[in-house]
Amino acid sequence: MKTRQLGASGLAVSELGFGCMGLSVGYGPAINENDAIVLLQKAYESGVTFFDTAEVYGQGTNEELVGKALRHVRDKVIIATKFGFKNGKVTDGVNSRPERIRQVAENSLRNLQTDYIDLFYQHRVDPDVPVEDVAGTVKDLIAEGKVKHFGMSEASVPSIRNAHAVQPLAALQSEYSMFWREPEKEIIPLLEELGIGFVPFSPLGKGFLTGKINADTEFDKTDARNLFPRYSKENRGANQTIVDLLTKIAVEHNATPAQIALAWLLAQKPWIAPIPGTTKVTRLEENIGGANLFLNDDDLANIHKALDNISLQGERYPPSMADLQAR
Repeated sequence: MKTRQLGASGLAVSELGFGCMGLSVGYGPAINENDAIVLLQKAYESGVTFFDTAEVYGQGTNEELVGKALRHVRDKVIIATKFGFKNGKVTDGVNSRPERIRQVAENSLRNLQTDYIDLFYQHRVDPDVPVEDVAGTVKDLIAEGKVKHFGMSEASVPSIRNAHAVQPLAALQSEYSMFWREPEKEIIPLLEELGIGFVPFSPLGKGFLTGKINADTEFDKTDARNLFPRYSKENRGANQTIVDLLTKIAVEHNATPAQIALAWLLAQKPWIAPIPGTTKVTRLEENIGGANLFLNDDDLANIHKALDNISLQGERYPPSMADLQAR
């Protein structure tokens, strides 16, 4: 697999990374640990060198999984993890106080069985802690050799600018896909201006863009998509138009809808590195195929025109999860 530079940071990653969250939480029950380790190692053997985890994904259990799977190739992979929630729980709210950042860093180093974190993200901006203090704390961790690069997740334009002025960001992680194009308005131009890489999570619309989910799909009771308005039964039916578009394009390219969605995302900017996740080897192989798919200028222009004529239904988050929005 080809590599990409995340902006001006010099951090080189595989053009497709692996989002590890779903192995432990988010989309139903966690998968068997041995199966998860096999999958992560298969991803590495297939050319993936960029792996994304976080303290909050099972309060360290996801980090432990990544550490076990990749310890034998630690010097050949880039591991990103995150801080920013109280007690490692989304439901407890945010906490990016300097002492908490340091505590999370130490926990993550232990969980990952490593002595450095390649990319350390602030998972969500803490309104009670100036981002300059957050950036300054990570800057100190970088000076101490415990962290290599600083990143933010779902941050606003002012927050990114203010943090970047203290410690340059290597990457911003935010949701971006054909199913959520909001970053095109302000975030992507800002990242280009500042030389910051972009790591889109949910590049397949939390599975919707694969074409395997429709209005009749029943999610597991522990699946977070049950909470998101965009994935209600009614809205899944209304949003089927984008899947129909992807399916049509996929047939023309002898590909799958998921591969078209990933190829489109990779074509947007050379410093974008999406992190699709999966629990299945077959889906891993399918996703990697998307990185090898070329869409020419005419393809991209036609897709953009079609997307601009599709009105998607449903909010991204419910009001109860307003704190997960960029700020």
